[in-house]
Amino acid sequence: MPEERLEAGLDVLRGWDLDPVAAPHVLDRHREFDYLAGADADRARDLERAWCDPSVSAVFCARGGYGAARMVELLDWDAMRAAGPKVFLGFSDITTLHEAFARRLGLVTLHGPMVAGADFLKNARAQEQLRLTLFEPEAVRVIASPGRALVGGRARGVTLGGCLSLLSADVGVPGARASARGGLLFLEDTGEETYRLDRFLTQLLRAGWLDGVAGVALGSWEDCDPYDAVRAVLLDRLGGLGVPIVEEFGFGHCDGALTVPFGIPGELDADAGALRLDAPALAASAG
Repeated sequence: MPEERLEAGLDVLRGWDLDPVAAPHVLDRHREFDYLAGADADRARDLERAWCDPSVSAVFCARGGYGAARMVELLDWDAMRAAGPKVFLGFSDITTLHEAFARRLGLVTLHGPMVAGADFLKNARAQEQLRLTLFEPEAVRVIASPGRALVGGRARGVTLGGCLSLLSADVGVPGARASARGGLLFLEDTGEETYRLDRFLTQLLRAGWLDGVAGVALGSWEDCDPYDAVRAVLLDRLGGLGVPIVEEFGFGHCDGALTVPFGIPGELDADAGALRLDAPALAASAG
């Protein structure tokens, strides 16, 4: 975690009249594995203590990377459930935690830009849409995107999803979601070759995880192969589901990324590139 980027993100939050407190281990680096930001137990303890602290009303993740899956079983979910609902924000590697919060706590979470993310710090649109979601959720009951229909139509369901590779990695894990049945599935990823995207999607198909999904929204594929190649495999693997699919919806690893609430029922209009939520983001429980 670059300290200067974290401080810049905290300054944005202070500008919203928030009082952000950085967790004790947020700047840690793992002694052995350079792909981890600190020890698993320390990071889990930071999250658990923040969630259980009655003076804290929201937990914002600072950045993604890798390691959230190593924390899930170290958290005291009973204590976190007893602490009650709060706002939880993040994306990318945080997909694993979105799924855990939905399955273990039944909470709505926000898939959106993170505090120390370079795209968030330099993009006023991403900042403003997140700010509205937090403070004026009625103003973002309709999330309009620059997307277009890959497969046309409308679908109703409960929002869920995140980073494709992380969702694939959760298949078969005890307590994980058995399928996306009845859901509006949001998918994106970064830095993956097309054959790996094919592998992740094929795994979800073979496991029956995509059976009964109501609709699909596809976000950014930053630093993957050229989009024509990515688009072809997305259509090949998902087109046979027979459900509405919208592409380039504008969430994930991209400039001006939209904040999308997970765990809220709504309608996905692939032709219009829009998601209409049945309830404000911060006034509903996960389905």
